[in-house]
Amino acid sequence: RLCELLDNAGRGWRKLAELAGAEKRFKCSAEELEMCSLKVLEPRGSPTQCLLQLLAERDCTLRYLLGCLERMGHEQACRVLSSAVQDVIRITVQPESQVAAEGTQVSLTCCATGPPGLVYQWFRGRQEVPGATSPELVIDTASPAGQPEWYICRVNCGATFTFSRWAHVQVEKSSSPSSASGYCPTMAGLQILRQPRPCCLAEGDTLVLECRAIGNPPPQYQWFRNRHPVEGAQAPQLQVKLVTTAERGSYSCRVFNLFHEVWSQEVDVEIGEGPRQTSVTPQLLCSQAGVSHSVKTPPSPVLAATDKVALLIGNMHYLHHKQLQAPIVDVHALGALLRQLDFKVVSLLDLRKAEMQMAVDEFLLLLDKGVYAGLLYYAGHGYENFGNSFMVPIDAPSAYTSEHCLCVQRVLREMQQRRTGLNIFLLDMCRKRNLNDDIIPQVGALEVTANIVFGYATCADAEAYELSQGELSNGIFVTFLKRWLLEDEKITVLLDKVAEDMGTLEITRGRQALELRSNLSERRALTDPIRPPGQDESSARNLQWAKAHVLPESRHLHFDCGVTVQLGFAAEFSNIMIIYTRVVAAPKDITKCEARLTDIPEELDVDLKCTNKESPEELGSPLAPVWSLGCPSCCLYSRICGLQKLRQELAFTVYLQYRYQGMDDFVEERQRVNVGRPLIAKLNLQ
Repeated sequence: RLCELLDNAGRGWRKLAELAGAEKRFKCSAEELEMCSLKVLEPRGSPTQCLLQLLAERDCTLRYLLGCLERMGHEQACRVLSSAVQDVIRITVQPESQVAAEGTQVSLTCCATGPPGLVYQWFRGRQEVPGATSPELVIDTASPAGQPEWYICRVNCGATFTFSRWAHVQVEKSSSPSSASGYCPTMAGLQILRQPRPCCLAEGDTLVLECRAIGNPPPQYQWFRNRHPVEGAQAPQLQVKLVTTAERGSYSCRVFNLFHEVWSQEVDVEIGEGPRQTSVTPQLLCSQAGVSHSVKTPPSPVLAATDKVALLIGNMHYLHHKQLQAPIVDVHALGALLRQLDFKVVSLLDLRKAEMQMAVDEFLLLLDKGVYAGLLYYAGHGYENFGNSFMVPIDAPSAYTSEHCLCVQRVLREMQQRRTGLNIFLLDMCRKRNLNDDIIPQVGALEVTANIVFGYATCADAEAYELSQGELSNGIFVTFLKRWLLEDEKITVLLDKVAEDMGTLEITRGRQALELRSNLSERRALTDPIRPPGQDESSARNLQWAKAHVLPESRHLHFDCGVTVQLGFAAEFSNIMIIYTRVVAAPKDITKCEARLTDIPEELDVDLKCTNKESPEELGSPLAPVWSLGCPSCCLYSRICGLQKLRQELAFTVYLQYRYQGMDDFVEERQRVNVGRPLIAKLNLQ
């Protein structure tokens, strides 16, 4: 129906393409528009259908499309699409089950997107909770401890409705014997109520360990065995069926939320051996003149890092080349996994040439003798000439050469000069020959260090592909790398397993295959423990890294009219920050009140369509469900990108607009706010 309405030269598909292109990622090139136009020559061809397909591939939402049609003034097309948009209610933040100490308050949150006028109603079991008609439900746990109460939230607009997941709230006496005192005074806001207990099992038994905590935001869990993360063990209860002696060891649980972190006590799990065949002991038995000698094999040295550091760069929004979708998801996923392995991670999106070079220079300052790794991951456009790999920044011209790009081998040479213990390059980019570049760069001879690993997402002279999964896109490489990254394996063995998995994907067979190059002589693994050589050296490195991860503190702004506005912050990457505003107090005679951000510095990449949005999803970031979990409800959200471009402290205006009861006109107040240099801006990459 849209094709019938828009396949004309007037207010048709070309106008829609022009309006949709106001958002950079939806802008169609002249070649793409010509491709759409030529569809009229096909028997059933439709330029509109071709355009909609291009927008769909770039994750354009129905709501954004409807906004474009409204700006066109095409009422018929709006009516066709509006019913599809208006009727959809989607739960974006689900309530989480919690364990609470008796006498405390617990907050459950349910947020949804959909048509205007969404109505919330909370239920306890099958009974409505009186007055609980907001996204946030605060529960008073003064009632005696007992069976868990189950809660659910209904969101509706007229006759259309949907329900959240069930969440249960278990009330426990804080002094009960089952609640070990694992509370750390320095971790206010996150408290362990139930600690795991040591146990002794036989082979074939079921191992069950439990750690329960309370916190706001709700706590998340990650179990560790022998101080290495257990893959997939991210629930309060760890259960392993049919255990063997491989599961014996020391277990602990890391409990964390957006603001705090606390560890459970470490407990030993002993597993006795069942009946089995006699095996050869790790001793060499030899007989000479009737005398038995036992010669023990020397134990393998325990390898350790003095620290673990990773720089992750994802380039997506190129100025003169095809836009990419996967880097934002890949960099975030890889960063989350590396943090579980105790890596210090700096993750950056969309860097220009000078910014990439400065980021690498700062990364090198974090490296020193014995550090693991220099781990450098890059996702974006790239090429390979004469055995050298080049990373392409977002400002590279259409006919770029090596002088416009960063040479990976040059970075490696600088890393070697820092005497790192392990150098890993994971290059998620194409390796086609660049015909515009016939220069052979003079990199200089590399040292023979036996500690270099290159993991290429594809073979020489081949391309690397993205894999679309609904609203998200992953690179093929990271899709399979995620499955193995937490394994306690030598890094080359781990990458071999990734290569084998990639080979099973039918759609890229014969087109993309991981290539591994390594001269690693020791069994170095990403899971190796950290043993810093000295406090001073470690502290200096920690301080340098921490600079890039400091968010401004949340604050309250008080206006003359009596309104109080909360200003809060969340980090999406080291150079992308979310700012949210929320009215937390207002006089009774003020009926309508809203606080917006304005006057944001021009040098930052701020799309005005991604500021002051009522829901995180409207910001257009696929990672909104991740960072929004730690944000309060009923906020206006703004996404600030490109913090590495900040030349001075970040200052902006909070614009308050409110209306008194019985009045039609709005009143305005403004406050200027300075939040310093947040996140990567502290490193002065300009």
